[in-house]
Amino acid sequence: MGIRHRHSSSSSASAQRVLDPASQVKLAYVESADLTRWLATSGTSPLAVVSFGSSPTLSLPCPVIQLDLPVLGCPDQCEVWSCDHPVRLHKDGDLSAAISGDLLFGYITAVEADGGLNRTAYRAYQQLLRLLHESGFPHLWRIWNYFPQINEEQHGLERYRSFCMGRHEALAGMLPGFPASLPAGTAVGTQSGPLQIYFLAGAHPGRPIGNPRQINAYDYPKIYGPRSPSFARATLCRSDGTTQLFISGTASVVGHQSQHEGLADMQALETVENLRALIERAQCTAHCLDQETKPQSVFKVYVRNPKHLETVRPILRAPFLLSSQLLYLQGDLCRKELLVEIEGLMTTD
Repeated sequence: MGIRHRHSSSSSASAQRVLDPASQVKLAYVESADLTRWLATSGTSPLAVVSFGSSPTLSLPCPVIQLDLPVLGCPDQCEVWSCDHPVRLHKDGDLSAAISGDLLFGYITAVEADGGLNRTAYRAYQQLLRLLHESGFPHLWRIWNYFPQINEEQHGLERYRSFCMGRHEALAGMLPGFPASLPAGTAVGTQSGPLQIYFLAGAHPGRPIGNPRQINAYDYPKIYGPRSPSFARATLCRSDGTTQLFISGTASVVGHQSQHEGLADMQALETVENLRALIERAQCTAHCLDQETKPQSVFKVYVRNPKHLETVRPILRAPFLLSSQLLYLQGDLCRKELLVEIEGLMTTD
């Protein structure tokens, strides 16, 4: 499985997508110490491995992403993305991608330079959007954004809001159908590192899903910054006979306003209610995503203060979470007052 540089035009790449098999992306949380065995026995091809805190020592045939987000309450974990079909790799400087059938998993790092986080995010998004256009995967399904000091002020503006400006400018200029075509998204603050973005895209569009308890993030009023956050609450995708719901980072926000400032337990409960409403909306949209089918689910829980872990953990016992894999990480969130955020992937065959 070698590195392949793709130079084909978007039209020829799109034609190739018709011939490629449909791929279903898979996600698992694996203990770092068990990663070698898992990869050897899973029967799948790795698309990417995301580690938290420590980097895997073994050489892997896929992008490896190291995030400075401490794991809470369990041994070190890796987030492993894989699929059933063969994978080919693409590498271009700080951007790498794993391609399988009709999906692409990409990763880009960007060291902040002149212009601050605004211009850094703009250039990174331009680069990844060009890759998607040129390689025949124009439809963003899911995207994750990680960078340090997310709530600190820089050049007179909070860094998260500065990031939102650069992201918005690039997406508004290059993403077909913007803003209705925006992907599910996460933006979380790390303890250190550059801007790190990883993303899933497809040859075919997903369906953005809104949350009836929240307004669309891209419709937020100006009090949240010069440009609203550019993401959908969730993306619904169908591939290879499977329905998948990619759930954005979800917190204690109703309408557009944060709730229960300073109360981690109440924020966790409100977040669960938001997730429940979002999943019910998706169930109405895709009838195969119903409770009778018992979807396989994985959730990632970001906790700002590790002291709140034991407060939050018992609350996450809603029926749709009980049989799920849950990974807890310490991370800073997009608003200073938010203490808990949850994202996830639900898969129904």
